[in-house]
Amino acid sequence: MPRATNAPASRERRKRVVKSAKGYRGRRSKLFRYAKDATMKGKYWAYRDRKTRKRTFRYLWIQRLNAAARANGITYSRFAEGLKAAGIGLDRKILADLAVTDEAAFKSIVDQAKSALENKSKSKPKKAA
Repeated sequence: MPRATNAPASRERRKRVVKSAKGYRGRRSKLFRYAKDATMKGKYWAYRDRKTRKRTFRYLWIQRLNAAARANGITYSRFAEGLKAAGIGLDRKILADLAVTDEAAFKSIVDQAKSALENKSKSKPKKAA
């Protein structure tokens, strides 16, 4: 009995892999063996770096917030604590955008956070020594 090679499906699969490797340099874009490895690595890096991009943007927003908060006389950690105490639910992305584009609005938010911190510290009972 002759050997079945499943040629049409195999050829289609190989063409699909080589087509997805379009734009790669040299044999990685021409030969199936190398295109397969290149596309697999490309997919792995894309998946991994989608997570990394979120992480690095979060770092950037925190740095911008820290700089803007310090310009208004408060550290980032105290600012975050004040936001929570004031019940302000804006996320870091929006706050960082406000700090860059609309300084007056950011200053009012900082003032709200500062007043919430003062109210928080006044309401705490003093510990007996």
